[in-house]
Amino acid sequence: MRTLTTAAARALDRAAQERYAIPGIVLMENAAIGISALARGMLGDASGARVVVVCGPGNNGGDGYAIARHLQNAGAVVSIIPVGSPREGSDAATNERVAFLMGMPRVDLDALAAAPDLIIDAVFGSGLDRPVEGAALAAIQAINASPSEVLAVDIPSGLDADTGLPLGEAVRATVTAITIAARPACRAPHAKAWLGTWRVIDIGCPRSLVAEFATQATTD
Repeated sequence: MRTLTTAAARALDRAAQERYAIPGIVLMENAAIGISALARGMLGDASGARVVVVCGPGNNGGDGYAIARHLQNAGAVVSIIPVGSPREGSDAATNERVAFLMGMPRVDLDALAAAPDLIIDAVFGSGLDRPVEGAALAAIQAINASPSEVLAVDIPSGLDADTGLPLGEAVRATVTAITIAARPACRAPHAKAWLGTWRVIDIGCPRSLVAEFATQATTD
């Protein structure tokens, strides 16, 4: 199983954009296509399904906004809980704008208590390196308090992708959609309580980069 540390995943993403001229928004879109397909599989029939996407201010949130778009196009009834605002001009901001232009409503954390068919955790990705606090912590707590199934984008928000330990409090996902390659946390038995079942999503990075940066590759 090939694994990517947080630092290696960040370097790979940068190399894909700088050495292969793949725009970041293309990688984000590819991730959204793959993860929305996984979400549709969890729902069985997306038509009419109630989905709440919780979006943070960074690229993980950008993935969430793009996933929301694909799920709405598949017939789901999608609502969005924004946790912070993307940086102006960023890829995340572009996807946020598209999602709201498509008429997806902004809702608050109370929407999670209404037991939607699926919650998508797109608050923080694998780059998080400190305990979550404030509005993001409240979002994690509300996700965990909901009886709904949870699909985490990249890594459950609040979980350290390298150690598999929560940084204070972390989302307990039903399924985790990990981009490009497994993280070290996937090899840690204790992390299953947060990861649930994990799946790797191809986002179109050249295979040569995966071979170069997945330095902890082993055969299981």
